[in-house]
Amino acid sequence: MCNIYIEINKEVIAIVKNNLKVARIQVDLTQQQLAEKTGVTRQTISLIEKGNYNPTLNLCLEICYAVNKTLDEVFWREKGE
Repeated sequence: MCNIYIEINKEVIAIVKNNLKVARIQVDLTQQQLAEKTGVTRQTISLIEKGNYNPTLNLCLEICYAVNKTLDEVFWREKGE
């Protein structure tokens, strides 16, 4: 599981907890290959993995289809995270 953090006002808060990078690697896809399968740029995939981009629901679904995972498996985060 990949935990992505950002420092704001000297406090570290979790902004995204996702398994996108892990799921992508499990199906042997590069960021570029996943981007091509989902119709976005490699930079967009990188930003999502880093927690610096909030993808649309449609993009989340396309990503999940490409890596053969559910939304919960890739993008779920617990309340308060």
